[in-house]
Amino acid sequence: MRYIDYFESPLGLIECQASQKGITQVIFCGDQKEAEKKHRLTDQCIAQLEEYFSGERKTFDLPLNAKGTEFQQTVWQSLTTIPYGEVVSYGELAQQLNNPKAVRAVGGANGRNPISIIVPCHRVIGTNGTLTGYAGGVERKLWLLQHEGVAIDSHGAASSGQKQLSLGEVIHRRQDKTQYLQ
Repeated sequence: MRYIDYFESPLGLIECQASQKGITQVIFCGDQKEAEKKHRLTDQCIAQLEEYFSGERKTFDLPLNAKGTEFQQTVWQSLTTIPYGEVVSYGELAQQLNNPKAVRAVGGANGRNPISIIVPCHRVIGTNGTLTGYAGGVERKLWLLQHEGVAIDSHGAASSGQKQLSLGEVIHRRQDKTQYLQ
């Protein structure tokens, strides 16, 4: 059984999907809506997203049930360990997985994360410190990082601890709904 509900965030409409086992999808969906079929898990998901966007929540406590390969599942689990307000590079994430040559594969799995925000793929940056793509759009990624306290200076540099993010190279594009999920 698939359950679905929607949440109007400061960044646009978010679609939350769940199964009996957990949250299966949280994506920016533009104005594309299906019939709502609410469930206690979608209610909890929306409540926790509301707390996140209001600044009251830094971690999520929801059962997750995303579908993916074993490697994708491993990457997504690793993403959940990145603390609020901090960033790591794809290279650092590959190192954490004891597979330093898997930087591109880690990037691919990160880009296919179906549970945005809760599984914080927005906290991953390029190895050289630049912001890179985000399925919800780089503008949303920038907003989420700023919301979490990653400082952006007037010269387009952001920092979280010792990280430097060069915003001058960001390619601006919008994507309402992650294409691979359609």
